[in-house]
Amino acid sequence: MHGDKQAQELEAVPLSDGTISRRITDMAQDIKCQLIDRAKKGKYALQLDKSTDMSKSAQLLVFARYSFDGKLDEDMLFCTPLELKCKREDIFTKLDNKIKEEGLSWDECIGALLKYFGSPQQVPAHTTTSTEDTVAGQSTSTAAVGECETTRSAVGTSDSDVIQETASDNAAVPSTSITEETTSDNAGISVPIEVESSTITPTTPTSVTSTPFLSGSPMDPTGWPSVLNDHVRTDLVIRGPVQVDRDFVFPKTPNNRSFHYHYMFRTLVNGEKVKRSWLIYSKNNDSVYCFCCKLFSKKSLKLITEGQQDWVNIGGLLKLHDNSPDHVKSVLTWKELELRLRKGKTIDKTELYLLGAEKKRWREVLIRLVSIIQSLAERNLGLRGTVDTLHNHNNGNFLKEVELIAKFDPVLKEHIRRIDSGGNYTTYLGKTIQNELMSCISDTIFAAMVAEIKESKYFAIILDCTPDVSHQEQMTVVIRTVSVKKRTEIREHFLGFIIAPASTGLGLSTLILNRLEELKIPFEDCRGQSYDNGANMKGRNKGVQARLLEKNPRALYVPCAAHTLNLMVADSAKGSIDATCFFGNVQKLYTLFSGSPQRWTILKKHVDITLKSWSETRWESRVNSIEPLRYQTDKVREALLEVRENANDLMVRIEAQSLAEEIGSFRFQICTVVWYDILSKINTVSKLLQSVNMQLDVAVSLLDKTKASLVTYRATGFTDAQATAKELCGNMNVEAVLKEKRLRSKKRHFAYEAADEAVADAMTRLETGFFNVVVDCGIQSLEDRFKSLGEVRDTFGVLHNFHNLDDESLTDQCALLGKTLTCGEEADVDWRELAMEMQSLPELPKEDMTTLEMLTFLNENELCEIYPNLWIALRIACTLPVTVASAERCFSKLKLIKTYLRSSMAQDRLSGMAIISINHQIGSQISYDQVINDFASRKARREQF
Repeated sequence: MHGDKQAQELEAVPLSDGTISRRITDMAQDIKCQLIDRAKKGKYALQLDKSTDMSKSAQLLVFARYSFDGKLDEDMLFCTPLELKCKREDIFTKLDNKIKEEGLSWDECIGALLKYFGSPQQVPAHTTTSTEDTVAGQSTSTAAVGECETTRSAVGTSDSDVIQETASDNAAVPSTSITEETTSDNAGISVPIEVESSTITPTTPTSVTSTPFLSGSPMDPTGWPSVLNDHVRTDLVIRGPVQVDRDFVFPKTPNNRSFHYHYMFRTLVNGEKVKRSWLIYSKNNDSVYCFCCKLFSKKSLKLITEGQQDWVNIGGLLKLHDNSPDHVKSVLTWKELELRLRKGKTIDKTELYLLGAEKKRWREVLIRLVSIIQSLAERNLGLRGTVDTLHNHNNGNFLKEVELIAKFDPVLKEHIRRIDSGGNYTTYLGKTIQNELMSCISDTIFAAMVAEIKESKYFAIILDCTPDVSHQEQMTVVIRTVSVKKRTEIREHFLGFIIAPASTGLGLSTLILNRLEELKIPFEDCRGQSYDNGANMKGRNKGVQARLLEKNPRALYVPCAAHTLNLMVADSAKGSIDATCFFGNVQKLYTLFSGSPQRWTILKKHVDITLKSWSETRWESRVNSIEPLRYQTDKVREALLEVRENANDLMVRIEAQSLAEEIGSFRFQICTVVWYDILSKINTVSKLLQSVNMQLDVAVSLLDKTKASLVTYRATGFTDAQATAKELCGNMNVEAVLKEKRLRSKKRHFAYEAADEAVADAMTRLETGFFNVVVDCGIQSLEDRFKSLGEVRDTFGVLHNFHNLDDESLTDQCALLGKTLTCGEEADVDWRELAMEMQSLPELPKEDMTTLEMLTFLNENELCEIYPNLWIALRIACTLPVTVASAERCFSKLKLIKTYLRSSMAQDRLSGMAIISINHQIGSQISYDQVINDFASRKARREQF
């Protein structure tokens, strides 16, 4: 800015410790001279206080209050050490010497406010001589020397008055002193007034405008820091004592004793009750504490340390504590500090404001860091790179996001500037902090989900297992509930992954029961469970569903409809040799073209829809691999012929020639059309069944329609498939003739029953050996595999077809439902009242309403209190799961999060990232302040938030 010459002169300036110390002293002396000059130009007032520094030395703090440029200012005048034991006369002597040393006059001092140093009986009232002076052109009279709060004192008393200034005294009371209400005699200077002793009504401060960083809800005493410094005490006083509701149910001890709410009040002799504002109840350890004594007292009482739990003698103990001198002293100290903070006029209010500004800045920084971590976790992206430093190419996604936002955001820009400037500066960008913030986010989301599950009361369990990339068996836990709070909707909450050491029915059932017990979710409220068709899950004797039914008969087992439908297709395919050969040829086509980029380029040149590999497990999804053959058979065949012409490998030529002949056959085209028609119907139903909002009655209705469509297709499907196959053969210029196959003759031993006559016609043999087998096996499998699902539907069928039943049938079905929802003496509904409620139900918008639509109708029209049993039954029916698709989707997230590059990821971090990613809708509603408060309370931090 000034040029090279000035730069060279600056470089020549010495920067040794002595030089820096001397320059600091010079700057302080210059500021002090300016302050003295300002005070000499008019009237001034003094404020005195004492404190203890880090070296345990007592310090006398003197502040000057004066008028400058038409406004009031308060600045520290000087600070001088005090002896361990000094008299008030000694303090006055020190003060008088310093005043004279600085060239100030006592005649210009119009008032002094000092903290009380001693007992009220030993302190005589003292005021300075009244004078008539002029400040800023106006008259001022009567300067008073007052003290804080209820006691008035003077500077200079008898030799018997002694101050005991020790470290313990200062540790017990925060070093914050405030000036009480002031009066201004139109002089521009506010003079402290004397405040008479009075009773202060117990109140809890709600906000402090001058210290915005001191905010938050009251804290349970078990969550207080172990070390209470001044800032912690101030924060706890601002928060106030934690309150308990009048209708709170206090837990009972083994001897049937408990705390009662009436102990929160003290009964006087005249019968009036005064609230014990200092008494706080801890819900965490079922005990009571004294708020003010825990803050300021040094005694070791149960009301201060571990909490009082003697409910037999609690009344006498509290009465005895009320009259304790130490308790009275702590209450006075608490109320004094509370009143000072509420008015925001402390001597160190400038320091508090700066601390508040710094705390606010740190919270703003953490809000951005939390947002970045949540955004990355929702997209399943890793946070760290190969290095953990800023401005490095390989520092990972998290630090790159921080650098990017810092280009446009002033908060992060300033944060990075401080980091780059060097020094011992806290960054909160390291890997440990990243993990802690991620854990705080996931815990906040997790707590919101658990609260919603408990609020919904009834829930269902969805479990599934899969191995991860590190060969550990991961069990996913999904809880299904029905929310009726704002609007009626079905929710499925992912509660994390659990390592399953044993995949047996006993091992998995024990894991889920222990998990629910940890979350304090009562298993007695479980009304449904759904798993895949594995033997360890659905086993009638030792499966998970059987073991859970033993503990809760109302936890009805519903097999996964989508998985069962998939098994139905697998059963159909395995029943015919032609079907098995067909899918083998489809896979050979994909393998041939995908084995070489050149061959894949040839394929893409001819077709619009590329070939796809068929799924090993999801049979209904194989329609995607058949679709190109159904609509682009001629183009696929042309691509095969071109591969045969251009390939250099003899085996590839032979394979291409063989597949071209197979695709051009009439038999292959009939199989293609048949399988495409069947899988198209199944795939549509399977996609619908995988919806979160799928209900039991809707699922059974879809399956019934699927069965009916297969029955109809069996009658005319093969004829239609022949006609379509002929068109496809015509497009390829091949003859639509089914080649005859020589019938094998088998030598048979003598038997009383004659062998089945062989079918000579090839078309008839294809129809009976392929088409009829596939369709009939599918229809039969639908009936067998969905039998248990139909039984559960029949139990709850009265909820949606009651309008078609007579009174006797309605009563019988309501009794069946009531019996199902009864366990011992506990029942969810009264089936007699349920039947009467259905009979008196008003006209519905439509007759064929689903259970979810009917539940929505009751909630929107506020009819729940009129039809409570119907409302409960509908909630339980909607809670029953139909599919485990949500668990399967969680496995997809698992494969995206725990990759081979992150195979050593810890289980807590894996579950945390998965919870943030899968439950992102709940994550978008959480409060960042709650996350930061959790982060700050987990352990002692270098910075305050």
